[in-house]
Formats: sequence, C-alpha cells, structure tokens
Amino acid sequence: MKRLLVMLLAVWAGLIMTGCSQQEVEEEPQFLEVKLTANPEKAQLNEEITFEAKVTYGTEEVEDADEVKFEIWRSQAEEHEKIVIEHDQNGIYRLNKSFEEEGTYYIIAHVTARSMHNMPKIEFVVGSPSEPEEEGKSTEMDMDNQDTDSEDQHGH
Repeated sequence: MKRLLVMLLAVWAGLIMTGCSQQEVEEEPQFLEVKLTANPEKAQLNEEITFEAKVTYGTEEVEDADEVKFEIWRSQAEEHEKIVIEHDQNGIYRLNKSFEEEGTYYIIAHVTARSMHNMPKIEFVVGSPSEPEEEGKSTEMDMDNQDTDSEDQHGH
C-alpha cells in the first residue's frame, strides 16, 4: 500500500512539474502580405514591363489566392484596365505588358486570400512622365467595392 501511495505521489509530482514548466506559446498574428513590383520601373514605348505580386501569409507563399486582379491606368485617365492574374510560381502572380502611350502610370494589385484583402499601389513611367495623379483620388474599383470591402482587412 505504501508503495502504491509513493508511486501515485511521484506521478502526481511529475505531472505538476511538467505542467509548470510548459509555457504557453502565443501565435503571432499572420497577415496577407503583397509585394508589388514593376520591372523596369521606367520603360520605353512598346517595351515589355513585368509586374509581379509576391503574395505571402506569414511565412507561407500563397499559391491559391481567391482573386488577384491588376488595375492599371495612365495618370488622369478615366478608364482603368482590370486584368485577372493567375498564379505563376512560388506565390508570385505575374503579368507582362507593354504600353503604346507615354506617361506616368499606376497599378494596384487587388489580392483576396485567407479571408483578407490587400491592395498595394505603385507608380511606373513609360517614356516621359506625365502629370501626377491627384492626391486622394479613388480608383474605380475602390468605389465599386467601398461597401463590401469594409469586412476585409486592407493592407497598403
């Protein structure tokens, strides 16, 4: 009987010590990251530019985004071109495109994945720069999604 009691006490003490030595590991919050690039950032007329959106969620490369859409327009233009982009490799969504008109252009990558939305914007130039975009001007897609995007997380 004493042996059983001693064994139970030893097991109980071991459990207590194990429980005290384990620290809770808090998970760091993960976010949808989108790194948008244009190569080259300054191109000549009809020269191909490669646009890439590198999409990650924490350390994971996102190869199955719900939607990746590039919105491209020349500064001060009313019309914006919208192109749905498919995954290429290693979390990269790529578009090769050339332009027939000189000027300052903008591109926004609208990326939805892991129940989040991120939309980085960059500027690039074809030939000679044109007049800059007005500050605070909303894109057409921003206006279209103004009500529905309130539930999504936006990264800029």
